[in-house]
Amino acid sequence: MKIANYLQQKYSVNTYVDRNLNLIKGKGVYLYDDNGKKYLDLMSNYGVSIFGYNNQKINSALTAQLHKISTLHASFTSDTRARAVEKLIKRCGEKYEQVYLSNSGAEAIETALKFAVLKTGKKKFIVCENGYHGKTLGALSATSGEKYKQPFMPLLWNFVSIPFNNIDALRREIDKDTAAFIVEPIQGEGGIYVPDEYYLYKVKEVCQTKGILLIIDEIQTGLGRTGKFLASEGVAGDILCLGKGLAGGIPVGATIISEEIASAIPKHIHSSTFGGNPLACAGIISTLRLLDKARLVHISAISKYMLQQLRMIESKVVLEVRGKGLMIGLVVNKDQRNIILKKLQEENVLVIPAGENVIRFLPPYILTKKDSDFAIKKLIKVLKGID
Repeated sequence: MKIANYLQQKYSVNTYVDRNLNLIKGKGVYLYDDNGKKYLDLMSNYGVSIFGYNNQKINSALTAQLHKISTLHASFTSDTRARAVEKLIKRCGEKYEQVYLSNSGAEAIETALKFAVLKTGKKKFIVCENGYHGKTLGALSATSGEKYKQPFMPLLWNFVSIPFNNIDALRREIDKDTAAFIVEPIQGEGGIYVPDEYYLYKVKEVCQTKGILLIIDEIQTGLGRTGKFLASEGVAGDILCLGKGLAGGIPVGATIISEEIASAIPKHIHSSTFGGNPLACAGIISTLRLLDKARLVHISAISKYMLQQLRMIESKVVLEVRGKGLMIGLVVNKDQRNIILKKLQEENVLVIPAGENVIRFLPPYILTKKDSDFAIKKLIKVLKGID
């Protein structure tokens, strides 16, 4: 591990926190280090490995595609790509009719912003405080947080931030120059903020009344994370962005649009060499097949159990438990958040941060009650050591 850590730190651009852990394989909900020590994964690789590691159905689909063709430019037809986009559109339903495939969530956001400008001819966007949409320049312009943005100012176009879950603020900010409002159904990186139950319905009504586009960022909340295929189910935006676990662990981004938006997109205006590659598309097909009704029911049941367990913990360090489905935030004292993360890792449980003082749980969808019990037991042990 020391050699690997040295080489990575020496030759990789050092933009990441070093967790000082050399993980070499995964199986189910567990990751293993180079000493054979196993860790319960409650982060699913920042929401990517939604079915855990080494899922045989996903592996078989990806391996079979590798033996055929792994990359193919979108100017050529791919039967795998054709089936993937058809299945994805049918699962998203509502008014979503076409999809542009890219390589990451940030790329999906970049695409959404460009498509919105092409449709409206306007370049003002309304975004939310504590919102997170990525770190490429367009996505960064939509992302909250001076720590990310300040070195690169000025950024793109005109992005105006309003409080999340505030309909009046949205209504006030819309003017004749506004192209779109971009919003997460639940704010993830910002701190697991869950809005009022009918927030998105009211957002859609305001956007329609005022004549602006609605861009829904479901890169973290989508694909079953909240117990529904889409957290925004019942509220169709003009543009929907997906990513993370959509392709079974293969890099992917998806910008899904209405026919009205699609009609404004000319050829050659936006393209990607690797976007929609057959390997990722094979992952999409396999993922959608696994994400059936029974799996969504399981997500709802196990998340209810885990949330109940977390809310029963008595500790001066814990300030709040919030979230929905398997997207859970444990709010703790700010100066103790990173200590808890480190101590949990020492207890063989991997979680990740969010916001300034939130421990974020994004476990794989195959999590069991036994797994949850183990995690809660270790969390209580860590908290008692701090209280």
